[in-house]
Amino acid sequence: MAYSSNAQSSRTSPRYSSLADSSDSEDDSHNERTPFVKRGRVYQQPEDDDELSVSPGADLWTTFKTRLRYYVPVFRWLPHYSMGGFGHDFIAGLTVACLIIPQSLSYATALAHLDPVHGLYSAFVPGVIYAIFGTSRQLSVGPEALVSMLVGTAIAQQQHASGNTDPQTALAIGCLITLFVGLFTFFLGFVRLGFLDSVLSRALLRGFITAVAVVVIIEQSITLFGLKELAEHFGIGEQSSTVEKLVFIVENFSKIHMLSTIVSFSSIIFLLSFGSAKKRFTKVPFLQFVPEILLCVIIYTVLTAIFRWDKDGLAILGATKTEGFQLPSIPAAPEGVSVRALFGTSVLISIIGFVESIVITKQYATKHNYSVSPNRELVAMGLANTIGGLFQAIPAFGSLSRSKINDRAGARTQLAGFITALIVLLAIFFLLPFFYYLPKAVLAGIICVAALSLLSEAPHDLKFMWQIQAWSDLGLLLLTFLTTITISVEAGTLLAIALSFLLVIKTSTYPRITIMGRMPGSKDKFRAIKDYPGIAEHIDGVLIIKVEEGLYFANTGQLKDRLHRLEVFGDMSVHPSEEARLNPVSHVIFDVENMPSLDASAAQILLEIVDAYHARQIQVYFVKLRENSRELFIKSELLERAGGEAHLFGRTADAMTFIEHESLALTETELQV
Repeated sequence: MAYSSNAQSSRTSPRYSSLADSSDSEDDSHNERTPFVKRGRVYQQPEDDDELSVSPGADLWTTFKTRLRYYVPVFRWLPHYSMGGFGHDFIAGLTVACLIIPQSLSYATALAHLDPVHGLYSAFVPGVIYAIFGTSRQLSVGPEALVSMLVGTAIAQQQHASGNTDPQTALAIGCLITLFVGLFTFFLGFVRLGFLDSVLSRALLRGFITAVAVVVIIEQSITLFGLKELAEHFGIGEQSSTVEKLVFIVENFSKIHMLSTIVSFSSIIFLLSFGSAKKRFTKVPFLQFVPEILLCVIIYTVLTAIFRWDKDGLAILGATKTEGFQLPSIPAAPEGVSVRALFGTSVLISIIGFVESIVITKQYATKHNYSVSPNRELVAMGLANTIGGLFQAIPAFGSLSRSKINDRAGARTQLAGFITALIVLLAIFFLLPFFYYLPKAVLAGIICVAALSLLSEAPHDLKFMWQIQAWSDLGLLLLTFLTTITISVEAGTLLAIALSFLLVIKTSTYPRITIMGRMPGSKDKFRAIKDYPGIAEHIDGVLIIKVEEGLYFANTGQLKDRLHRLEVFGDMSVHPSEEARLNPVSHVIFDVENMPSLDASAAQILLEIVDAYHARQIQVYFVKLRENSRELFIKSELLERAGGEAHLFGRTADAMTFIEHESLALTETELQV
């Protein structure tokens, strides 16, 4: 019985249509409903598929407006914005500003090793650009600890290699990195590589992020204990490995500066206690919005100014050089600096920063029931960092802690991020002199608390991997962790990304095929033997193979080898050195119901497989062939080589009936002879 009517029905069934319709759902952001505020309530914007799709015959201006709303989201939500929701966005923007200002000073000074004002530039310029082009309403964009550390490490390495320690050289290197990060991130979005966040392994990223947190804590411990000058005397700097810094701290622990140690650890205890109180007393609204980091900065700055702890050896931020807001300029590469190395670092920063940001973006999009596009997020962050690089900013991406506060404070649109950026601009012009007596030990404490938050998720992931006995994931996590700790952050980053891509390539080139067996007491029920071990039975002389995915050039290279192993052992887990476990087969049935498509390379491989089976006197049959694949089967002569319509069936049971009748007829003929 040829499989024709069933194939036709499979084309129009809900199961098959859903496969076709979901192919590019990630970027159907025109389906999102952006809320607007009216009389203090959130409503859905009336921008549906019809409004954002260009009707046939539309004039050029209508087309331009439609495309503009799609690619520049501010033109979608701003025209529908109502002052009824301004209070929520303003409070959220102000709350996040109280957090991002001291964070920006800390990351720029202690991690990127640049003047504090460049951290504020990074909070202002990318914040404004993202508010215009970004699709997330809760994401807070600005400098991040992990990214800032990668920038600082790259600056130190280039200065060490070139022998140039001029601050202007460091600034030029930092600006070039930001510019490269922006251009590369924009390129990823332009060529629609937003799926990168799904490519990187969670285990590898967890190992890398955990290691970076440890590296940050060890590095900041030199400042926490007041050993900065002694470290410089012994040649311990950014170019030193984490192990060397740890050994230095242990060997010179008796020489710590007591006042610096007391100030730093008391600030850490203050921040951790305040954070713990917020988690414990969640029903106290006022407590949730108290900016503990800003409060900590104010307290210790005032105390240092009153008691003049700086005269007792406590390192302070000091006079901050600022000339207001700089005009945009393209940074020039300093002499002796490897631009190629800077670009390589920028690629790593771009990927890591985007992955962190898109996870946060998707989290809040799901929570508030709106959709985001990873590709447009790449474009938005690319533009934010490209323009930020022209304004002497360090790279900026999304922050989980700030985004969480932004959401809790009631942020409803991207206007909250724009308000945060405006408050940061005021800080650039008017507030920097007030941070003169800010202890560097407090800045180091702020960074250590941020690093501890990165460490907080590691025990849960480790426990989960141990619980499910995911030894390979656990091994990859430890490998990335040890590489980052013992060699360098760059080596750990490169290893995490490279291994993730290799795992993806390995998985994508491994065709998903399953051997089917007959259920006991039934002639027409067939199940995967791996799912019903000891129940589903092998059929003597017949091999039923179910193809679980579309076949194309990448996943058919190992198809012949897998089919051979299934034919001999019936299980891919059996080592090839063992003896054959199945009797020789004379019939092979391919169930291709779950094979939605195949390309020319796959068709050619299947032709070779069919010819090889026929050379061994093995008959080949196809079951549940889809209509779109049927055409290629005919054009490539694959259907004819397999035996024509006579070897094409609508059900596996029909193919088995045909085989049994054919075998019975052959047996009767042999008996007559």
